[in-house]
Amino acid sequence: MTQPPSQPPHGGFGAPQNQPPQGGGHGAPQTPPPPQGPPQHGYGYPQQPGPYGQPGQPGPYNPGPYGQPQQPGAYGQPGPYGQPQQPGPYGQPGYGYPQQPQYPGAPGTPPGGGSNNPFKGKPALIIGAAVAALLVVGGTVWAVTGGDDGKGKKKPVAQKTDDAKAGSSAPVNPGDGSGDGGEDPEDLNAGRQAGEAKVLWYKEAPDAPGSGADADGMWITGKTAVKAAYKQLSAYNVGDGKPSWDTITFPQKICATTPQKTSDDKIVVAYMSGGSDRAKCNQLQEIDLVSGDKGWKGQVADGALFDSTLSVELSITGKTLMVGRSQSGTAYDVTNGDKLYDKKKYGNACFPAAFAGGEKLIAVASCGAGTDKEHDEVQELDPKTGKAKWTQPFDKGWRVARTYSVSPLVVYSTNEDKKAWNISTFTSGGKFRSQVGFDEDFAPECGWAILERDLTGCQGVAVDDNTLYLPTKATTGANEVVAIDLANGKEKWRVKSPADESMLPVKTEGGKLIAYVEPSYDAGGQIVSIPTGGSSHKPSKLLQNPESAADIENSFFSKEIDWVDGRFYISTSRLSGNDDTKEKLMLAYGK
Repeated sequence: MTQPPSQPPHGGFGAPQNQPPQGGGHGAPQTPPPPQGPPQHGYGYPQQPGPYGQPGQPGPYNPGPYGQPQQPGAYGQPGPYGQPQQPGPYGQPGYGYPQQPQYPGAPGTPPGGGSNNPFKGKPALIIGAAVAALLVVGGTVWAVTGGDDGKGKKKPVAQKTDDAKAGSSAPVNPGDGSGDGGEDPEDLNAGRQAGEAKVLWYKEAPDAPGSGADADGMWITGKTAVKAAYKQLSAYNVGDGKPSWDTITFPQKICATTPQKTSDDKIVVAYMSGGSDRAKCNQLQEIDLVSGDKGWKGQVADGALFDSTLSVELSITGKTLMVGRSQSGTAYDVTNGDKLYDKKKYGNACFPAAFAGGEKLIAVASCGAGTDKEHDEVQELDPKTGKAKWTQPFDKGWRVARTYSVSPLVVYSTNEDKKAWNISTFTSGGKFRSQVGFDEDFAPECGWAILERDLTGCQGVAVDDNTLYLPTKATTGANEVVAIDLANGKEKWRVKSPADESMLPVKTEGGKLIAYVEPSYDAGGQIVSIPTGGSSHKPSKLLQNPESAADIENSFFSKEIDWVDGRFYISTSRLSGNDDTKEKLMLAYGK
């Protein structure tokens, strides 16, 4: 497989958010480094762009990082990558090299004759700004011990107080993450103003080792909110926070979960085989989110040499569970755990490196590692058989890092050598549809992708059938959400955050974009609704979270958020293991 870069290039304009400073130029990150430095970067780590500014002017530029899509054929067989491709609707095949301006912020300079840009007749689409913002895993430790938020405001530590004020509507707080609540030592609804939402309930996290622990995974059903943290899976009534079923404690730490749930509200959790350094992430357990019942259990087999289960990724598409190893995948029937097929090496030394599930099953492969034909490929797989419906090769040097959506497919890719990024969308048949064709400093929140690409690991981005919604970066004050037309990659409209804090897209529903306006040290966050059609895109407030809970809400630095049935949920995705304070796990708001 292609080896990950030893370190990202130095940041120029539009450096990724929430990363350790690296001496970049305009747009360098504001967050201090984690205590022990960033982890080694693996697949999917969005590279910081160099000092590129505005997009190049129309001319003989390459419009993206990939060549012609291959026709569906035998199981996963790609076309003859590296052979002359047939011209497609964009002109010549293969594209994606950025135009380097003379200085940060300058327009791209058209190349002269004999350019190595093989794709002609389209404006340059590689813009000098990074798209995916990274949440520093170790930064949680910094976050809970205090510091500045980059806006000149003190980030408070969420600590328990000893006295409770009378007259509040007390949220449920079990204290240990598993009790039935009843006390409110933080008194989160004290002094709640007219028009402010209630804290419906608040949960504290289970103890974690001093080195910290993952807490990825939050699922909301009609009656139950389920949260994963370290070795535990806990369930709470969405209305009052009382336990819906007894907390499940696994023998070892949880190492992967399915971001999706099945149509009948089931998930699959993977946990480690032991506690040693040689333990593998290969134990699977199906869980019913409604009842807490355990379903089938299984063990993931190792692949070939160098294809281990030290870490895996899980995804659900229909009735298919895909378990991704480092160089292959195995599919199971999610209803009973029966094995369906393996997705292994194919074609020109193409090894499946990542999968994304949901409405469609998308696979990303690393091909020809160490050769002059090294490149990535994207495929849509038939979830029942594993056969490729189509294959789309990317040019050498381009790494597929994220899928912002699988239906429609929206792909974010990076080029370390060119210090560039690209966002492209595809038709249902795998053909290029459009790409973002303007410069902007976008800032969705994406977790570290250390041992795998974590294709679906971004929050703060939303997609509907025709539009991509991305937040911009704001060093201070309000940011904006930009609506991008998937038909042509152009900006449709943009709207400014209604508060002096950043606003993140959450989801689209009923012709509206739901967005979360982040809190400050002295004001709660907001949930707003933004009309996606028409001429007015003014945000309308759905919930105003209470100021009395702003300290805790504002201290969720590595977080998962969701809006379901008029309630807003926020939970941590990383436990620091700090013994000095009881760590927060989850908050629920409503009217």
